[in-house]
Amino acid sequence: MKINFTKMQGCANDYIYINCFDNIIKNPSKLAIKMSRRHYSVGSDGLVLIGRSEVADAKMRMFNADGSESEMCGNAIRCIGKYLYDKKIIKKTLVTIETLCGIKYLDLHIENNKVKEVTVNMGKALFDSSKIPVNYSEKEMINAKCDILGKTYNMTAVSMGNPHCCIYLDEIKDLELDKIGPAFENNSIFPKRTNTEFCKVIDKNHLEMRVYERGAGETYACGTGACALVASSIKNKICNFNEDVSVKLLGGTLIINIDNSYNVLMTGPAEFVYDGVYEYED
Repeated sequence: MKINFTKMQGCANDYIYINCFDNIIKNPSKLAIKMSRRHYSVGSDGLVLIGRSEVADAKMRMFNADGSESEMCGNAIRCIGKYLYDKKIIKKTLVTIETLCGIKYLDLHIENNKVKEVTVNMGKALFDSSKIPVNYSEKEMINAKCDILGKTYNMTAVSMGNPHCCIYLDEIKDLELDKIGPAFENNSIFPKRTNTEFCKVIDKNHLEMRVYERGAGETYACGTGACALVASSIKNKICNFNEDVSVKLLGGTLIINIDNSYNVLMTGPAEFVYDGVYEYED
């Protein structure tokens, strides 16, 4: 079988995009595993399907490299906006995308008739333990102590439609995320596993972050993770409401602004890499 795809990336968070307006992918989980294998296949952090929606301009489904489906991906949704506009599927710059965690609103920034950056209204950051979900005795898990691999960390749990936990450290450069990341992701307090953000605070408007993503391992960037981190930082009185916060990731920088109701705006790049054809046996 042959399938057309597009490779795109946002802050080096790279995904494979398939136009499903007229095509049906029977087993996207299996296809995500096959196509995402680096060195053996296309190679990516996962697979994104772009299809029709009855409530928005388009619908996204996102599958991690291990085949698991995620509710949302901030870097991927920016690239969907670019895909729809640059390929002339839509002609407007204010776009709605249906996701598993609701409709998201995109503002496309155009340069030379192509999308350069995208601002996404990511909705509200939530701290309710039951909605993240996290098994915790209190309503919110804010700066709570948690033992991981014999070391105590202070953890703040946040939902951006998908689960996150945020850890603040003096230095993150030499962290062995391949060892400690799985211990956070699969900790029993997170019944749906979690994405984990490790943060070094530079100042109230500048954060550095590394991320270990649920189902993908360490990636160069995580849009929902950057949003969760800034929300956590406001909750922990590190950052302020209504101020741009620059989150430096391994693959680039995202700008996050959160209002007094914890509604999150994320601005960042979206870049086309190449179009291709993938041949495989079903």
